[in-house]
Amino acid sequence: MDGSIGITLAPADGRDPGTLVRCADVAMYRAKQLSLGVAVYAPDADQNRRERLELLGGLRSAIAGGQLVLHYQPKVDLRTGRTTAVEALVRWQHPAHGLVEPGRFVPFAEQSNLVKPLTRRVLMLALDQARSWWDAGRLLPVAVNVSARMLHDAELISTVRAELDRTGLPPRALELELTESAVMVNTRNAMSVITRLRGEGIRISVDDFGTGYSSLAYLRDLPVHDLKIDKSFVVNVAHRTKDFSIVRSIIDLAHNLDLRVVAEGIESSEVCSLLRDLGCDEGQGFYLGHPVPPADLAA
Repeated sequence: MDGSIGITLAPADGRDPGTLVRCADVAMYRAKQLSLGVAVYAPDADQNRRERLELLGGLRSAIAGGQLVLHYQPKVDLRTGRTTAVEALVRWQHPAHGLVEPGRFVPFAEQSNLVKPLTRRVLMLALDQARSWWDAGRLLPVAVNVSARMLHDAELISTVRAELDRTGLPPRALELELTESAVMVNTRNAMSVITRLRGEGIRISVDDFGTGYSSLAYLRDLPVHDLKIDKSFVVNVAHRTKDFSIVRSIIDLAHNLDLRVVAEGIESSEVCSLLRDLGCDEGQGFYLGHPVPPADLAA
């Protein structure tokens, strides 16, 4: 367990307790994000302070009040061009700020006790939508991202099982995406949880592969199905020799371990063709399809 402290000074940062506590809260999150341990509130480092404080304060009610919506981005088989699954990406339909991207509020949830209700809400919405698609004959698995804190939550498996039972969907309708860093927080516990989830019939992917604490030792034993190559390697794979070498090596390594490979961040036909030639199995990115509301996904 680590501690993070945010410090604010009166009267420079405020004269009333409420303002001072909110400023200290912002400083505390800055200490977390930068792994500083302690941070002093600095207005010039928090240009969007009011908006951020408002978002942080309203996130709990947004989760409970139905303001969260999901957009879906297709995963495409690079050989056939068929959509094989979709990834659920959360958005906040804020009454004042409009559609808020996840990067502006998900970190708040992950650093607080809101990550559990947020994950449950996303899982519920994703499986409700999957149920609708399956009833219409579109047998599309839906992928949901799981944070490090949720991977090590004792209730994760029972929550997933309960939502599948509630919607009447088979386990193969759900995919869970875990980051490398989430797995490495507590490798032994992660292995146990992932093994049990896989035993339930749920497909497991390692997301953002190549950016975390890559270890061949854990990859050898990790009971997952897919590796997702981080987009930072994919975007310039056609023009940077080192990125090309890394991507080719990941694809070869994964296939030798009987894993499928998904490339994120495909934004051009050139990159798509190159990845196909390298044997990459699936892809995601703006070239193949933007994240869209469920009503627009059919197109």
